[in-house]
Amino acid sequence: MAAKKIKTMIKLNLKGGEATPAPPLGPTLAQHGIPIMDFVKAYNDRTSGMKGNVVPVVITIYENKTFDFETKLAPVSELIKKELGGIKGSAQAGKVQAGRLNKEQVKKIAEKKLPDLNTTSIEAAMKIVEGTARSMGVKVES
Repeated sequence: MAAKKIKTMIKLNLKGGEATPAPPLGPTLAQHGIPIMDFVKAYNDRTSGMKGNVVPVVITIYENKTFDFETKLAPVSELIKKELGGIKGSAQAGKVQAGRLNKEQVKKIAEKKLPDLNTTSIEAAMKIVEGTARSMGVKVES
């Protein structure tokens, strides 16, 4: 049997276990002819243990109107917010500080996110986390 031919790939950030056919998900899948409720049910089943967290998903849509999807770990910014107790980032990053992270917290986040990052080095992963923190207005203490 020949491999399925990929039509497109869609990347979305959805709440774990709480996907609905409402925008942005419904219209995005509908334009590719995907049965929305089939995806919603499968996604909610797979992410039921991650309720309330943002779970990135990559949906692969094939020419024959079938789909597969892969869930990823929460975005680094969400992990930073969770580590800081739910604070939002600063509206004026670089001027107004939104919080502080120490190196141990940065390492903890980097270790958690490492499988999804484009590196295998924990030091490089820590630099990625530090850069995201700085862009959110979070100070990283040494």
